[in-house]
Amino acid sequence: MHWQTHTVFNQPIPLNNSNLFLSDRALYDAVIREGAAWDTDLLASIGQQLGTAESLELGRLANANPPELLRYDPTGARLDDVRFHPAWHLLMQGLCANRVHNLAWEEDARSGSFVARAARFMLHAQVEAGSLCPVTMTFAATPLLQHSLPAPFKDWLKPLLSDRYDPHLAPGNQKRGLLMGMGMTEKQGGSDVLSNTTRAQRSGDSYRLVGHKWFFSVPQSDAHLVLAQAEGGLSCFFVPRFLPDGQRNGVRLERLKDKLGNRSNASSEAEFCEASGWLVGEEGDGVRQILKMGGLTRFDCALGSHGLMRRAFSVALYHAHQRQAFGKNLVDQPMMREVLSRMALQLEGQTAFLFRLARAWDGRATPEETLWARLFTPVAKFAVCKAGMPFVAEAMEVLGGIGYCEESELPRLYREMPVNSIWEGSGNIMCLDVLRVLAKQQGISELLHDAFGAVKGQDRHFDRAWRQLQQQLRKPLEAQGREITQQLYLLATGAQMLQFASPSIAQAWCRMMLDIRGASVVTEQVQNDLLLRATGGVG
Repeated sequence: MHWQTHTVFNQPIPLNNSNLFLSDRALYDAVIREGAAWDTDLLASIGQQLGTAESLELGRLANANPPELLRYDPTGARLDDVRFHPAWHLLMQGLCANRVHNLAWEEDARSGSFVARAARFMLHAQVEAGSLCPVTMTFAATPLLQHSLPAPFKDWLKPLLSDRYDPHLAPGNQKRGLLMGMGMTEKQGGSDVLSNTTRAQRSGDSYRLVGHKWFFSVPQSDAHLVLAQAEGGLSCFFVPRFLPDGQRNGVRLERLKDKLGNRSNASSEAEFCEASGWLVGEEGDGVRQILKMGGLTRFDCALGSHGLMRRAFSVALYHAHQRQAFGKNLVDQPMMREVLSRMALQLEGQTAFLFRLARAWDGRATPEETLWARLFTPVAKFAVCKAGMPFVAEAMEVLGGIGYCEESELPRLYREMPVNSIWEGSGNIMCLDVLRVLAKQQGISELLHDAFGAVKGQDRHFDRAWRQLQQQLRKPLEAQGREITQQLYLLATGAQMLQFASPSIAQAWCRMMLDIRGASVVTEQVQNDLLLRATGGVG
């Protein structure tokens, strides 16, 4: 008897062995436009390597085998270490070799290095996002430490700026590469760090810290920047894993967080048992010191969310080109083509906006660019991170049931999305920050008029949205904070699209995002251009 029940066909092969950089024309154009054309050859090489089946498998393995807390060694002595799967270490080696943790801070950093680093970060996000956490905190802490590293740790600057990843449990001055973490959040306060109860008491040149952290990011880091209450108020402290004499510091890891996503990355709860810390800045200046890092980490949240969205779209588009339904490939079905084109158009706008923001971070020597970065970083974190969850859900629908199953990448991408909205300040915190900038920073009105006035008259939907925002900004209300922040994002993105995208794509973006009557159907020619650009062609 013949027992063969069926033959498998019309099942698309997974997206492997693609060049993540060269297949994304919007990213390629943005890197050149915003000042990092010198890095395109290396970005193409990185994109080729990261798009391989082997790299993507590392991302899967690191999440399927989450880290393990080792509180004690075999003799019963405190260890407070974290064990990772080998895939994690390979991912970290790649990130450090590509200088995603320090490219912009090198002494000979080139103009456009922030833009180049943003592109590298975004490419890595498409493979595995959890390993970006230690990288982004190290990146954010380095410029602060270059100017205020405590005296006993001055020899840490060289390994901080190296391209080596060194996971060994050893004092920092004995390692070839270093990672930094942060410890701000406590049980009773969350985002309200002023309510922190961890105490710091001066002891000679250092302080003794007693207290806890509810979220102690990347506990395997060589040191953390920690907020604690000193005599002069909430202050920032450099808390190393090992003391200058080689002894372990009094930081106790209580447990690792069991998270929805971000499972490859270790997030912990910690207690300080008279842990030694060195003051960074002045007593009472802790929030300002930490916020010097906060802007950089918030920008990375937006970059990471965009990278995840781009990967989800690539998977969906590749599937749609292969899968047949009702006599046509999915990509040729009118309604599916409209869905995919809208997704591509959304990514085009995000890419243009985020790399304009990267250029602002690159150009902070000028007051205008400093102000641009200060305002639009929380805008980016709010708007881009919020957009990620429904976007990946839409990509799942393109694949159907298989997109909901763990054999697909999409469930992992979906679980990863909420962390970027929550970490470093959730949505309302970002909007409050935007309102604070609008109220207190001089030159904001002129900045917005210059940015949005430059494209006045090119699109009626844009012009109407700008007039409406001007009305709101005359007397902004806290209850309207989310609406104002979202409108700032849409107008900043629209201005970039009207300046640099083709007229047909720019007009389609404005109709889709700014037409209050509901977005029009994207024309067939614009659909063709968008889907061609989404695979590396020129639309």
